[in-house]
Amino acid sequence: MLKVDRIHVRIGGVEILRGVSLDVERGEIVGLVGPNGAGKTTTLKTVMGFHRPERGGVYVDGLDVTRMPPYTRVKYGVSYMPEDLRVFPWLTAEENIRLAVLLSGKMDRYREVLEKIYNVLPEIRRFSDRQGYYLSGGEKRMVALARVLAVEPKYALLDELFEGLAPAIVERLMKALKEIAGEGVGILVAESNVILASKLCTRIYYIERGEIIASGTPQEVLAKITV
Repeated sequence: MLKVDRIHVRIGGVEILRGVSLDVERGEIVGLVGPNGAGKTTTLKTVMGFHRPERGGVYVDGLDVTRMPPYTRVKYGVSYMPEDLRVFPWLTAEENIRLAVLLSGKMDRYREVLEKIYNVLPEIRRFSDRQGYYLSGGEKRMVALARVLAVEPKYALLDELFEGLAPAIVERLMKALKEIAGEGVGILVAESNVILASKLCTRIYYIERGEIIASGTPQEVLAKITV
């Protein structure tokens, strides 16, 4: 289990997160939902190790990783896709993926890892030799997701994966996420659209002004925030 326990995070003297707690089981898709500025990205970055909480902790399968740097958390099975994707523009789609495999120390299994990615996202084969600069928004999302998979994570943190995408691409990525979860990966998706998240996630945490104000099944959360 990936567990976030009552974390408090202050940035630039301002308290951004106030006692945020959540958990994600292997094979589960969980939504962290709320408006822009609610604290979704800060939560994911804290789980990944880019922010250090003043109080509270982050645990991966019972191991306290709260003070560990991001690269160590990758070794323990946590991977992260930032909202801005960070697809390298002058590397091809496959080179972007290859770099992630290289940095994770799995180059001896590169072809095996790549084939596993292509099984989930076969569309990437079509544009594998195209540079990131020339990829569409949906294609960049696929490459960014592929890089998350390249480190063979236990838990994947995805920040606004569906933002700005056409409905058909959203449906395609949802299908891919369900396949990934079916392989035993726990997925935490930060998403602004609660209706969209309710179509994908088994559980949702609703965050507002740095606090979790509702949690449960999508139906339970929708009932609480629309009352």
